[in-house]
Amino acid sequence: MYTDGDQMRQKTLPAKGQAYDPRSAFRRDYARLIHAPCFRRLQGKTQLFPGEESDFFRNRLTHSLEVSQVATGIALRLNQELEVKGIEKIDLDLVATAALAHDLGHPPFGHNGERALDDFMKEMGGFEGNAQTLRILSKIEKRDLADSYIEPIQSGKDGRLGLNLTYRTYAAVLKYDQLIKPFRRKMERLEKGYYKSEELLVQEIKKHVTGAVRGESLKTIECQIMDNADDIAYSTYDLEDAMKGGFLSLLSLHNCLYDAGQNLLTKIVEKVKKACKEDYGDSVTPNDVKEGLKELTKELFNESQLTDLKDDYPQLIASVSRLNTKFCSNGYVRASLSSMLVDRFVHAVQLEINMDRPSLSKACLGKEERIQVEVLKQMAYTSVIESPSLKISEARGYEIVSGLFERLSRPDGLTLLPDDARELYEGLHEKSEKMRVICDFIAGMTDRYAVELYSRLHSVNPQSIFRPV
Repeated sequence: MYTDGDQMRQKTLPAKGQAYDPRSAFRRDYARLIHAPCFRRLQGKTQLFPGEESDFFRNRLTHSLEVSQVATGIALRLNQELEVKGIEKIDLDLVATAALAHDLGHPPFGHNGERALDDFMKEMGGFEGNAQTLRILSKIEKRDLADSYIEPIQSGKDGRLGLNLTYRTYAAVLKYDQLIKPFRRKMERLEKGYYKSEELLVQEIKKHVTGAVRGESLKTIECQIMDNADDIAYSTYDLEDAMKGGFLSLLSLHNCLYDAGQNLLTKIVEKVKKACKEDYGDSVTPNDVKEGLKELTKELFNESQLTDLKDDYPQLIASVSRLNTKFCSNGYVRASLSSMLVDRFVHAVQLEINMDRPSLSKACLGKEERIQVEVLKQMAYTSVIESPSLKISEARGYEIVSGLFERLSRPDGLTLLPDDARELYEGLHEKSEKMRVICDFIAGMTDRYAVELYSRLHSVNPQSIFRPV
Protein backbone atom coordinates (compact mmCIF):
# COMPACT_ATOMS: atom_id res chain seq x y z
CA MET A 1 0.00 0.00 0.00
CA TYR A 2 2.91 2.35 0.64
CA THR A 3 5.36 1.31 -2.15
CA ASP A 4 8.40 3.45 -1.38
CA GLY A 5 6.36 6.47 -0.32
CA ASP A 6 7.52 5.92 3.25
CA GLN A 7 11.05 6.90 2.22
CA MET A 8 12.39 10.28 3.28
CA ARG A 9 12.96 13.00 0.73
CA GLN A 10 16.63 12.76 1.65
CA LYS A 11 18.04 10.04 3.90
CA THR A 12 19.92 11.28 6.93
CA LEU A 13 22.56 9.39 8.86
CA PRO A 14 22.05 8.84 12.60
CA ALA A 15 24.17 10.95 14.88
CA LYS A 16 27.38 9.36 16.16
CA GLY A 17 26.54 7.05 19.05
CA GLN A 18 22.79 7.29 18.37
CA ALA A 19 20.91 4.07 19.16
CA TYR A 20 18.70 2.24 16.66
CA ASP A 21 15.41 4.08 16.18
CA PRO A 22 12.48 1.65 16.54
CA ARG A 23 9.93 4.15 15.24
CA SER A 24 8.25 3.79 11.88
CA ALA A 25 8.96 6.42 9.24
CA PHE A 26 5.54 7.96 9.81
CA ARG A 27 5.95 8.04 13.60
CA ARG A 28 9.20 9.94 13.04
CA ASP A 29 7.39 12.42 10.75
CA TYR A 30 4.78 12.91 13.47
CA ALA A 31 7.50 13.70 16.01
CA ARG A 32 9.25 16.16 13.71
CA LEU A 33 6.03 18.08 13.22
CA ILE A 34 5.10 18.14 16.91
CA HIS A 35 8.47 19.69 17.78
CA ALA A 36 8.42 22.24 14.93
CA PRO A 37 7.94 25.98 15.64
CA CYS A 38 5.35 26.22 12.84
CA PHE A 39 3.14 23.81 14.79
CA ARG A 40 3.49 25.72 18.07
CA ARG A 41 2.60 28.99 16.36
CA LEU A 42 -0.84 27.65 15.47
CA GLN A 43 -1.87 28.46 19.03
CA GLY A 44 -1.62 32.16 18.14
CA LYS A 45 -3.73 32.01 14.96
CA THR A 46 -7.46 32.60 14.78
CA GLN A 47 -9.88 29.77 14.02
CA LEU A 48 -13.32 31.41 14.27
CA PHE A 49 -12.98 34.13 16.92
CA PRO A 50 -9.87 36.20 17.74
CA GLY A 51 -7.90 34.53 20.52
CA GLU A 52 -8.03 37.50 22.87
CA GLU A 53 -11.84 37.31 23.05
CA SER A 54 -11.95 34.26 25.34
CA ASP A 55 -9.91 31.23 26.36
CA PHE A 56 -12.95 29.07 25.57
CA PHE A 57 -12.89 29.49 21.79
CA ARG A 58 -10.76 27.30 19.59
CA ASN A 59 -7.60 28.46 17.85
CA ARG A 60 -5.82 26.84 14.90
CA LEU A 61 -3.83 24.56 17.21
CA THR A 62 -6.78 23.19 19.19
CA HIS A 63 -8.74 22.86 15.94
CA SER A 64 -5.89 20.83 14.41
CA LEU A 65 -5.75 18.57 17.46
CA GLU A 66 -9.48 17.93 17.13
CA VAL A 67 -9.17 17.23 13.40
CA SER A 68 -6.38 14.76 14.16
CA GLN A 69 -8.54 12.94 16.70
CA VAL A 70 -11.49 12.75 14.30
CA ALA A 71 -9.25 11.62 11.42
CA THR A 72 -7.73 8.87 13.55
CA GLY A 73 -11.24 7.74 14.51
CA ILE A 74 -12.23 7.51 10.84
CA ALA A 75 -9.07 5.55 9.99
CA LEU A 76 -9.65 3.11 12.86
CA ARG A 77 -13.17 2.39 11.61
CA LEU A 78 -12.07 1.99 7.97
CA ASN A 79 -9.22 -0.30 9.06
CA GLN A 80 -11.79 -2.79 10.34
CA GLU A 81 -13.14 -3.03 6.81
CA LEU A 82 -9.66 -3.29 5.28
CA GLU A 83 -8.67 -6.04 7.72
CA VAL A 84 -11.68 -8.14 6.74
CA LYS A 85 -10.66 -7.85 3.08
CA GLY A 86 -7.01 -8.63 3.81
CA ILE A 87 -5.73 -5.24 2.66
CA GLU A 88 -2.95 -3.40 4.50
CA LYS A 89 -4.33 -1.01 7.08
CA ILE A 90 -4.15 2.78 6.98
CA ASP A 91 -1.27 4.04 9.11
CA LEU A 92 -2.69 6.02 12.05
CA ASP A 93 0.47 8.09 12.56
CA LEU A 94 0.37 9.17 8.92
CA VAL A 95 -3.27 10.22 9.18
CA ALA A 96 -2.66 12.06 12.48
CA THR A 97 0.34 13.93 11.04
CA ALA A 98 -1.60 15.06 7.96
CA ALA A 99 -4.42 16.32 10.17
CA LEU A 100 -2.09 18.17 12.53
CA ALA A 101 -0.35 19.81 9.56
CA HIS A 102 -3.37 20.72 7.45
CA ASP A 103 -3.65 24.34 8.66
CA LEU A 104 0.06 25.23 8.95
CA GLY A 105 -0.13 27.47 5.89
CA HIS A 106 -2.76 29.80 7.29
CA PRO A 107 -1.32 33.31 7.77
CA PRO A 108 -2.32 35.65 10.60
CA PHE A 109 -5.99 36.71 10.54
CA GLY A 110 -7.13 33.72 8.50
CA HIS A 111 -8.63 34.21 5.06
CA ASN A 112 -8.22 37.98 5.10
CA GLY A 113 -4.52 37.65 5.80
CA GLU A 114 -4.42 35.14 2.95
CA ARG A 115 -6.21 37.56 0.64
CA ALA A 116 -3.84 40.39 1.53
CA LEU A 117 -0.74 38.29 0.83
CA ASP A 118 -2.18 37.03 -2.44
CA ASP A 119 -2.89 40.59 -3.58
CA PHE A 120 0.81 41.43 -3.19
CA MET A 121 2.05 38.14 -4.70
CA LYS A 122 -0.42 37.87 -7.58
CA GLU A 123 2.24 38.47 -10.24
CA MET A 124 4.80 36.27 -8.46
CA GLY A 125 2.99 33.00 -7.82
CA GLY A 126 0.23 34.18 -5.51
CA PHE A 127 -0.43 33.04 -1.96
CA GLU A 128 -2.64 30.10 -0.98
CA GLY A 129 -2.87 28.40 2.41
CA ASN A 130 -2.66 24.79 1.21
CA ALA A 131 0.31 25.56 -1.03
CA GLN A 132 1.97 27.31 1.91
CA THR A 133 1.49 24.22 4.09
CA LEU A 134 3.48 22.09 1.63
CA ARG A 135 6.12 24.80 1.36
CA ILE A 136 6.49 25.06 5.15
CA LEU A 137 6.95 21.31 5.56
CA SER A 138 9.30 20.88 2.60
CA LYS A 139 11.31 24.11 2.66
CA ILE A 140 10.70 26.79 5.30
CA GLU A 141 11.06 24.88 8.58
CA LYS A 142 14.67 24.75 9.73
CA ARG A 143 15.84 21.16 10.05
CA ASP A 144 17.67 19.59 7.09
CA LEU A 145 19.62 20.91 4.13
CA ALA A 146 20.32 19.15 0.85
CA ASP A 147 23.59 17.27 0.42
CA SER A 148 26.63 19.53 -0.07
CA TYR A 149 24.79 22.55 1.37
CA ILE A 150 26.26 24.09 4.50
CA GLU A 151 24.09 27.21 4.19
CA PRO A 152 20.41 27.46 3.15
CA ILE A 153 21.28 29.46 0.02
CA GLN A 154 24.44 28.84 -2.00
CA SER A 155 25.19 30.52 -5.34
CA GLY A 156 21.59 31.65 -5.56
CA LYS A 157 20.28 28.08 -5.15
CA ASP A 158 17.90 27.08 -2.39
CA GLY A 159 19.07 24.00 -0.48
CA ARG A 160 16.45 23.93 2.25
CA LEU A 161 14.59 20.65 2.84
CA GLY A 162 12.26 21.77 5.60
CA LEU A 163 11.37 18.92 7.96
CA ASN A 164 12.58 16.39 5.35
CA LEU A 165 9.53 14.14 5.70
CA THR A 166 8.48 11.03 3.80
CA TYR A 167 6.91 11.37 0.38
CA ARG A 168 3.72 9.74 1.64
CA THR A 169 3.35 12.37 4.38
CA TYR A 170 3.76 15.15 1.83
CA ALA A 171 1.15 13.42 -0.32
CA ALA A 172 -1.23 13.30 2.65
CA VAL A 173 -1.31 17.12 2.87
CA LEU A 174 -1.54 17.68 -0.92
CA LYS A 175 -5.26 18.46 -1.11
CA TYR A 176 -5.17 20.17 -4.51
CA ASP A 177 -3.01 18.60 -7.21
CA GLN A 178 -2.80 21.67 -9.40
CA LEU A 179 -0.01 24.11 -10.18
CA ILE A 180 -0.90 27.69 -9.21
CA LYS A 181 -0.22 30.05 -12.07
CA PRO A 182 3.09 31.87 -11.60
CA PHE A 183 1.43 35.05 -12.91
CA ARG A 184 -2.19 36.18 -12.66
CA ARG A 185 -3.89 39.33 -13.87
CA LYS A 186 -5.35 41.70 -11.32
CA MET A 187 -8.91 40.34 -11.42
CA GLU A 188 -7.98 36.72 -12.14
CA ARG A 189 -9.22 34.28 -9.51
CA LEU A 190 -6.82 32.21 -7.40
CA GLU A 191 -7.05 28.44 -7.90
CA LYS A 192 -5.99 26.27 -4.97
CA GLY A 193 -2.93 24.10 -5.51
CA TYR A 194 0.84 24.25 -5.05
CA TYR A 195 3.48 26.83 -5.97
CA LYS A 196 5.89 26.62 -8.90
CA SER A 197 8.71 26.31 -6.35
CA GLU A 198 7.30 22.91 -5.25
CA GLU A 199 6.49 21.59 -8.73
CA LEU A 200 9.48 19.21 -8.91
CA LEU A 201 8.76 17.99 -5.38
CA VAL A 202 5.17 17.14 -6.35
CA GLN A 203 6.48 15.13 -9.31
CA GLU A 204 8.76 13.22 -6.91
CA ILE A 205 5.84 12.64 -4.54
CA LYS A 206 3.78 11.13 -7.34
CA LYS A 207 6.64 8.95 -8.52
CA HIS A 208 7.28 7.53 -5.05
CA VAL A 209 3.66 7.16 -3.93
CA THR A 210 1.84 5.97 -7.06
CA GLY A 211 4.58 5.44 -9.63
CA ALA A 212 3.11 8.14 -11.86
CA VAL A 213 4.49 11.61 -12.53
CA ARG A 214 1.93 13.19 -14.84
CA GLY A 215 -1.62 12.62 -15.91
CA GLU A 216 -3.33 11.05 -12.93
CA SER A 217 -4.48 13.44 -10.23
CA LEU A 218 -3.14 12.62 -6.77
CA LYS A 219 -5.24 12.63 -3.62
CA THR A 220 -4.34 9.79 -1.29
CA ILE A 221 -6.69 7.98 1.05
CA GLU A 222 -4.99 9.65 4.05
CA CYS A 223 -5.49 13.09 2.51
CA GLN A 224 -9.17 12.35 1.94
CA ILE A 225 -9.59 11.18 5.53
CA MET A 226 -7.93 14.37 6.76
CA ASP A 227 -10.16 16.47 4.50
CA ASN A 228 -13.33 14.78 5.76
CA ALA A 229 -12.19 15.12 9.37
CA ASP A 230 -11.55 18.84 8.83
CA ASP A 231 -15.07 19.32 7.47
CA ILE A 232 -16.59 17.36 10.36
CA ALA A 233 -14.64 19.31 12.98
CA TYR A 234 -15.39 22.63 11.29
CA SER A 235 -19.12 21.94 11.04
CA THR A 236 -19.57 20.75 14.64
CA TYR A 237 -16.99 22.50 16.79
CA ASP A 238 -17.29 25.87 15.04
CA LEU A 239 -21.04 25.48 15.52
CA GLU A 240 -20.39 25.05 19.25
CA ASP A 241 -18.20 28.16 19.35
CA ALA A 242 -20.78 30.16 17.38
CA MET A 243 -23.49 29.15 19.86
CA LYS A 244 -21.29 29.96 22.85
CA GLY A 245 -20.49 33.34 21.30
CA GLY A 246 -24.16 34.13 20.76
CA PHE A 247 -23.88 34.33 16.98
CA LEU A 248 -25.93 31.23 16.22
CA SER A 249 -28.81 29.36 17.84
CA LEU A 250 -31.17 26.50 17.11
CA LEU A 251 -33.84 29.02 16.18
CA SER A 252 -31.59 30.63 13.58
CA LEU A 253 -31.08 27.19 12.01
CA HIS A 254 -34.84 26.67 11.94
CA ASN A 255 -35.63 30.20 10.76
CA CYS A 256 -33.23 29.78 7.85
CA LEU A 257 -35.85 27.55 6.21
CA TYR A 258 -38.32 30.45 6.11
CA ASP A 259 -35.93 33.36 5.61
CA ALA A 260 -37.20 34.61 2.26
CA GLY A 261 -36.50 38.25 3.10
CA GLN A 262 -32.71 38.08 3.41
CA ASN A 263 -32.42 35.23 0.96
CA LEU A 264 -30.15 33.40 3.39
CA LEU A 265 -31.44 29.96 2.43
CA THR A 266 -30.76 30.58 -1.27
CA LYS A 267 -27.20 31.63 -0.46
CA ILE A 268 -26.60 28.53 1.68
CA VAL A 269 -28.11 26.24 -0.96
CA GLU A 270 -25.69 27.53 -3.62
CA LYS A 271 -22.66 27.20 -1.33
CA VAL A 272 -23.59 23.66 -0.29
CA LYS A 273 -24.13 22.56 -3.90
CA LYS A 274 -20.72 23.95 -4.84
CA ALA A 275 -18.99 22.25 -1.90
CA CYS A 276 -20.58 18.86 -2.72
CA LYS A 277 -19.76 19.04 -6.43
CA GLU A 278 -16.41 17.20 -6.14
CA ASP A 279 -17.98 14.08 -4.61
CA TYR A 280 -21.50 14.18 -6.06
CA GLY A 281 -21.34 16.35 -9.18
CA ASP A 282 -24.56 18.21 -9.95
CA SER A 283 -26.79 15.58 -8.33
CA VAL A 284 -27.28 17.68 -5.18
CA THR A 285 -30.50 19.69 -5.61
CA PRO A 286 -31.83 22.68 -3.66
CA ASN A 287 -34.47 20.35 -2.23
CA ASP A 288 -31.73 18.01 -0.95
CA VAL A 289 -30.18 20.92 0.95
CA LYS A 290 -33.52 22.02 2.39
CA GLU A 291 -34.29 18.46 3.48
CA GLY A 292 -30.85 18.21 5.10
CA LEU A 293 -31.54 21.38 7.08
CA LYS A 294 -35.01 20.12 8.04
CA GLU A 295 -33.63 16.82 9.33
CA LEU A 296 -31.03 18.65 11.41
CA THR A 297 -33.54 20.98 13.00
CA LYS A 298 -35.97 18.14 13.68
CA GLU A 299 -33.33 16.14 15.48
CA LEU A 300 -31.82 19.06 17.36
CA PHE A 301 -35.21 20.27 18.55
CA ASN A 302 -36.20 16.69 19.37
CA GLU A 303 -39.43 17.24 17.47
CA SER A 304 -41.05 14.12 18.91
CA GLN A 305 -41.18 15.81 22.31
CA LEU A 306 -42.69 18.99 20.86
CA THR A 307 -45.37 17.22 18.83
CA ASP A 308 -47.48 16.67 21.93
CA LEU A 309 -47.61 20.42 22.44
CA LYS A 310 -48.68 21.35 18.90
CA ASP A 311 -52.17 22.41 20.05
CA ASP A 312 -50.90 24.35 23.07
CA TYR A 313 -49.12 27.19 21.31
CA PRO A 314 -48.05 29.21 24.37
CA GLN A 315 -46.51 26.10 25.92
CA LEU A 316 -44.95 25.12 22.58
CA ILE A 317 -43.31 28.53 22.17
CA ALA A 318 -42.07 28.43 25.77
CA SER A 319 -40.60 24.93 25.27
CA VAL A 320 -38.86 25.88 22.02
CA SER A 321 -37.46 29.04 23.60
CA ARG A 322 -36.23 27.12 26.66
CA LEU A 323 -34.56 24.46 24.49
CA ASN A 324 -32.94 27.11 22.30
CA THR A 325 -31.53 28.92 25.37
CA LYS A 326 -30.25 25.66 26.82
CA PHE A 327 -28.21 24.87 23.70
CA CYS A 328 -26.60 28.31 23.74
CA SER A 329 -25.87 28.56 27.46
CA ASN A 330 -25.46 25.01 28.78
CA GLY A 331 -22.01 23.48 28.23
CA TYR A 332 -23.25 19.94 28.88
CA VAL A 333 -25.90 20.25 26.18
CA ARG A 334 -23.46 21.73 23.64
CA ALA A 335 -20.90 19.00 24.34
CA SER A 336 -23.58 16.35 23.91
CA LEU A 337 -24.63 17.93 20.61
CA SER A 338 -21.05 18.02 19.29
CA SER A 339 -20.40 14.43 20.36
CA MET A 340 -23.60 13.20 18.71
CA LEU A 341 -22.88 14.96 15.42
CA VAL A 342 -19.22 13.89 15.25
CA ASP A 343 -20.10 10.27 15.97
CA ARG A 344 -22.76 10.24 13.28
CA PHE A 345 -20.53 11.84 10.65
CA VAL A 346 -17.51 9.65 11.44
CA HIS A 347 -19.63 6.52 10.96
CA ALA A 348 -20.99 7.93 7.68
CA VAL A 349 -17.57 7.97 5.95
CA GLN A 350 -17.66 5.37 3.18
CA LEU A 351 -14.71 3.52 1.69
CA GLU A 352 -14.29 2.64 -1.98
CA ILE A 353 -11.19 0.48 -2.34
CA ASN A 354 -8.92 0.82 -5.37
CA MET A 355 -7.46 -2.71 -5.61
CA ASP A 356 -4.87 -1.68 -8.22
CA ARG A 357 -3.68 1.34 -6.24
CA PRO A 358 -4.89 1.16 -2.64
CA SER A 359 -3.26 4.52 -1.87
CA LEU A 360 -5.82 6.15 -4.21
CA SER A 361 -8.84 4.48 -2.60
CA LYS A 362 -11.77 6.81 -1.95
CA ALA A 363 -13.10 7.92 1.43
CA CYS A 364 -16.08 10.26 1.52
CA LEU A 365 -19.15 11.02 3.57
CA GLY A 366 -22.50 9.60 2.52
CA LYS A 367 -24.51 12.08 0.47
CA GLU A 368 -27.04 12.89 3.18
CA GLU A 369 -24.39 13.45 5.86
CA ARG A 370 -22.18 15.41 3.48
CA ILE A 371 -25.04 17.82 2.83
CA GLN A 372 -25.68 18.20 6.57
CA VAL A 373 -21.99 18.87 7.26
CA GLU A 374 -21.95 21.58 4.60
CA VAL A 375 -25.21 23.11 5.88
CA LEU A 376 -23.71 23.44 9.38
CA LYS A 377 -20.46 24.86 7.97
CA GLN A 378 -22.26 27.49 5.94
CA MET A 379 -24.57 28.41 8.82
CA ALA A 380 -21.57 28.98 11.08
CA TYR A 381 -19.85 30.95 8.32
CA THR A 382 -22.77 33.23 7.51
CA SER A 383 -23.71 33.82 11.15
CA VAL A 384 -20.17 34.59 12.34
CA ILE A 385 -17.73 35.39 9.55
CA GLU A 386 -20.20 37.56 7.63
CA SER A 387 -21.49 39.35 10.73
CA PRO A 388 -20.65 43.09 11.08
CA SER A 389 -18.69 42.43 14.30
CA LEU A 390 -16.33 39.98 12.59
CA LYS A 391 -16.15 42.04 9.40
CA ILE A 392 -14.57 44.88 11.39
CA SER A 393 -11.96 42.49 12.79
CA GLU A 394 -11.33 41.07 9.32
CA ALA A 395 -10.83 44.52 7.80
CA ARG A 396 -8.29 45.26 10.51
CA GLY A 397 -6.45 42.00 9.75
CA TYR A 398 -6.26 42.76 6.03
CA GLU A 399 -4.95 46.23 6.78
CA ILE A 400 -2.25 44.96 9.14
CA VAL A 401 -0.96 42.25 6.79
CA SER A 402 -1.03 44.64 3.81
CA GLY A 403 0.75 47.31 5.83
CA LEU A 404 3.49 44.91 6.86
CA PHE A 405 4.07 43.68 3.31
CA GLU A 406 4.11 47.19 1.87
CA ARG A 407 6.64 48.37 4.46
CA LEU A 408 8.94 45.35 4.30
CA SER A 409 9.02 45.32 0.48
CA ARG A 410 10.31 48.89 0.23
CA PRO A 411 13.97 49.34 -0.78
CA ASP A 412 14.93 49.88 2.85
CA GLY A 413 12.63 47.11 4.11
CA LEU A 414 15.46 44.59 4.04
CA THR A 415 16.97 46.21 7.13
CA LEU A 416 13.77 45.49 9.06
CA LEU A 417 13.84 41.73 8.47
CA PRO A 418 15.30 39.37 11.09
CA ASP A 419 18.80 38.09 10.31
CA ASP A 420 17.81 34.68 8.93
CA ALA A 421 15.18 36.14 6.57
CA ARG A 422 17.60 38.85 5.47
CA GLU A 423 20.25 36.26 4.57
CA LEU A 424 17.73 34.35 2.47
CA TYR A 425 16.62 37.54 0.74
CA GLU A 426 20.18 38.59 -0.09
CA GLY A 427 21.20 35.11 -1.26
CA LEU A 428 18.43 34.74 -3.84
CA HIS A 429 18.61 36.40 -7.26
CA GLU A 430 15.08 36.53 -8.68
CA LYS A 431 12.68 39.24 -7.52
CA SER A 432 9.86 36.72 -7.15
CA GLU A 433 12.06 34.62 -4.84
CA LYS A 434 12.97 37.65 -2.75
CA MET A 435 9.33 38.67 -2.41
CA ARG A 436 8.47 35.10 -1.45
CA VAL A 437 10.89 35.42 1.49
CA ILE A 438 8.94 38.45 2.77
CA CYS A 439 5.68 36.61 2.14
CA ASP A 440 6.91 33.55 4.07
CA PHE A 441 8.03 35.75 6.98
CA ILE A 442 4.64 37.46 7.31
CA ALA A 443 2.64 34.25 6.72
CA GLY A 444 4.45 32.59 9.62
CA MET A 445 3.47 35.26 12.12
CA THR A 446 0.88 34.75 14.83
CA ASP A 447 -1.94 37.30 15.03
CA ARG A 448 -0.40 38.88 18.14
CA TYR A 449 3.08 39.16 16.62
CA ALA A 450 1.71 40.75 13.44
CA VAL A 451 -0.19 43.35 15.50
CA GLU A 452 2.88 44.06 17.61
CA LEU A 453 5.26 44.47 14.65
CA TYR A 454 2.75 46.63 12.79
CA SER A 455 2.40 48.82 15.89
CA ARG A 456 6.16 49.15 16.26
CA LEU A 457 6.43 50.28 12.63
CA HIS A 458 3.51 52.72 12.73
CA SER A 459 3.01 53.82 16.33
CA VAL A 460 4.12 57.27 17.49
CA ASN A 461 4.79 55.85 20.95
CA PRO A 462 8.42 54.83 21.45
CA GLN A 463 9.17 51.09 21.61
CA SER A 464 12.18 49.47 23.24
CA ILE A 465 14.98 48.67 20.80
CA PHE A 466 15.83 45.61 22.88
CA ARG A 467 12.70 43.69 21.91
CA PRO A 468 13.78 41.24 19.17
CA VAL A 469 12.14 41.22 15.74
